[in-house]
Amino acid sequence: MDPADEALTSLCIRFQNLSKVEITYSGWMSKLGKQLDDKGLLILAKHSPLLTDLSLSYCTFITDVGLRYLASSSKLSSLRLNFTPRITGCGILSLVVGCKNLSRLHLIRCLNVSSVEWLEYLGKLGTLEDLSIKNCRAIGEGDLIKLGLGWQKLRRLQFEVDANYRYMKVYDRLSVDRWQKQHVPCENMLELSLVNCIISPGRGLACVLRKCKNLQKIHLDMCVGVRDFDIICLSERSSDLQSVSFRVPSDFSLPSLVNNPLRLTDESLDALAQNCSKLEAVRISFSDGEFPSSSSFTLSGILCLINKCPVRHLALDHVYSFNDLGMEALCAAEYLETLELVRCQEISDEGLQLVSQFPRLCILRLSKCLGISDDGLKPLIGSLKLDFLAIEDCPQISERGVQGAAKSVSFRQDLSWMY
Repeated sequence: MDPADEALTSLCIRFQNLSKVEITYSGWMSKLGKQLDDKGLLILAKHSPLLTDLSLSYCTFITDVGLRYLASSSKLSSLRLNFTPRITGCGILSLVVGCKNLSRLHLIRCLNVSSVEWLEYLGKLGTLEDLSIKNCRAIGEGDLIKLGLGWQKLRRLQFEVDANYRYMKVYDRLSVDRWQKQHVPCENMLELSLVNCIISPGRGLACVLRKCKNLQKIHLDMCVGVRDFDIICLSERSSDLQSVSFRVPSDFSLPSLVNNPLRLTDESLDALAQNCSKLEAVRISFSDGEFPSSSSFTLSGILCLINKCPVRHLALDHVYSFNDLGMEALCAAEYLETLELVRCQEISDEGLQLVSQFPRLCILRLSKCLGISDDGLKPLIGSLKLDFLAIEDCPQISERGVQGAAKSVSFRQDLSWMY
């Protein structure tokens, strides 16, 4: 759009039924023309009365003034802001006060949003169902308590802390006590994703994990402080859980966690196996590092989950405990349809050849696995067992070696990760 205001005006006048608008300036340079600014949001609010869904990415000229203009869009129910650095908490507050139907709010890398009065207002309004806060440096785990009774309506929460600023925000004792004393009504939560969070035992986000009753999907990525007890409580309450994803620190990426009770072990996997009979998707990975984890999930725990739950999709990343014995055990996995193995270096050609015996497997993805070669794929050549085979960055597998191993094949070779 150049000039942006004139182009947007023409668009809105011609299509007065616009309900969903996405504007992105990714890769923008000044020579490409002036970006959309606050006046553009005024035009959008004035000429698009049916606007319900708005997404703004890399709109660096938009300020709180523009959000105040947008507050007049009474039908707006979904807003996504990705890297809008001039926006502050005041602008977000003015918008949520005007847009009382807001049910979906995503804030990504909004670096100047520090005050969270808007979160408290949304909690009292009680309309928010989908909240995503990612890498907003001034917003920490403790701020989420401001949502209050709004937790009751929330169905989806994504919260990601910038790893480089994980320890910078400190909360006083009053904030900690609020988490312990205030009831967090999150019984309607269906999806929960936490990345780089600090989860303190018995308070904060640990309270959320234990009180979810209807959770279907959970993703915990490098969350320090999660205990087996938290996952056991979750599995007992959310028996309808369908998808779990754990990315945990390796032993040497966070040395303080070695022999520390604040880590996940097979007890968590055993609890999920016992209580979650609908579990279909499992992803387990360990953080990058020269040394894999040896004191967290083991082969026994992973296989317990596979044997007792109808797991259709399994993804393992940097899981050194998974070896040829694990591949042999998967020959009895009657529900498994998709298998993804990334940097699982204990698997050899002997284990890979067993794939032809997996009862229902139709999709196989292999990435950065050093121990397998073309020989491991030979039983699959011409068998038409697999619908799709993807090979990425496995140094001993050639493009010629994958031909005919599946109905559809994807091959990519970039070995820069090894050096």
